[in-house]
Amino acid sequence: MKTKTIRELFYDHNGNLIHKWDHYFDIYEKYFSKYQGKEINMLEIGISHGGSLQLWKKYFGDKVHIHAIDINPECKKFEEENVTVYIGSQNEEVFLSDLARTLPEMDIIIDDGGHTMSQQLVSFEYLYLKVKEGGVYIVEDTHTSYWTEFHGGLRNPESFIERSKRLIDSLYDNHIHDDNDKKKVAVNEITSHINGISFYDSMVVFEKEKRKKPFHIQVGNETITPYIPTELKKETLLSRMKSVFKEKKKHSFDLNNHGKI
Repeated sequence: MKTKTIRELFYDHNGNLIHKWDHYFDIYEKYFSKYQGKEINMLEIGISHGGSLQLWKKYFGDKVHIHAIDINPECKKFEEENVTVYIGSQNEEVFLSDLARTLPEMDIIIDDGGHTMSQQLVSFEYLYLKVKEGGVYIVEDTHTSYWTEFHGGLRNPESFIERSKRLIDSLYDNHIHDDNDKKKVAVNEITSHINGISFYDSMVVFEKEKRKKPFHIQVGNETITPYIPTELKKETLLSRMKSVFKEKKKHSFDLNNHGKI
């Protein structure tokens, strides 16, 4: 029997209210299909009317355990078998810190909460590392990064989108040669466990996995002389000259300081 897609389940749904952008369903399918029918834990921030909790249970099956956060105490009524509800604010650090210690590792975290910049940023800081290796952390409705009423705005450096853009540099930390540039790149436990960041309309997806140090190899036999553009030849020559100068300077320092403490 063919399993229904999330889009099909959504449009067939007649339970509690769900509100989603239609293009989200293709993104969900891309990242979630591998989990169908498997024993997984997921966390959804933002319960609202409880409709999405019903949708996830239909899609993932009986083995999913859904954990959910909402600030509205009434949402506690949506708790049932394989659904655990936590009442608290997603930008309250004490609540999130305590929750992070309580939660098991998550295969999926979806932030569909209040959508303000502080809510998205603080939740990410406290909960990202609760995602299992190979899992995903999804922040929805990131168009609010462009809305001033949500404390965003185009290229606002403290919006979730702009902070996420800066994390892209951390993916390339092993390829940055300049020491001053290296200091500008965030390298910490969170960034070292981001293997990929995907930006979509109103959604950012983080793939959680410890990033391995990159290496490259060559196999086979050379058949032609590699072509090096003129500007790269000049840059290579300049780099060699700098390297020689550094070595001379170091050698001179060593001679002058020989025997000194």
